[in-house]
Amino acid sequence: MLTRHALSLDDAKNAAAAAARVAGENGWKVVIAILDDGGNLLYLERIDGTQPGSIDVAIAKGRTAVMFRRPTKAFEETVAGGRQVMMMLPGATPIEGGLPLVYRGEVVGAIGVSG
Repeated sequence: MLTRHALSLDDAKNAAAAAARVAGENGWKVVIAILDDGGNLLYLERIDGTQPGSIDVAIAKGRTAVMFRRPTKAFEETVAGGRQVMMMLPGATPIEGGLPLVYRGEVVGAIGVSG
């Protein structure tokens, strides 16, 4: 039997709080989505005044990061470098703002931020 690590709700809230602090320090209005290792939404925080459209975008960025096990910035850079075919990958959102969350070398979820 395999043993896997998983994000708890408290872990998700702590990750979101850290992202919210950075956003606040920079005056950014953002949505912060925390997803589990299956790409399912675990926690979402929308800073007051953030546009509603950023909710779905933040979730999509997080889902891309967890499913492909890499930052979404890698996809954005690849597309910007001329490899537009990357935009055809199912479920890939090639926009910076999604990061895998790694614990002891294992992807346990992701964070997606949009605003």
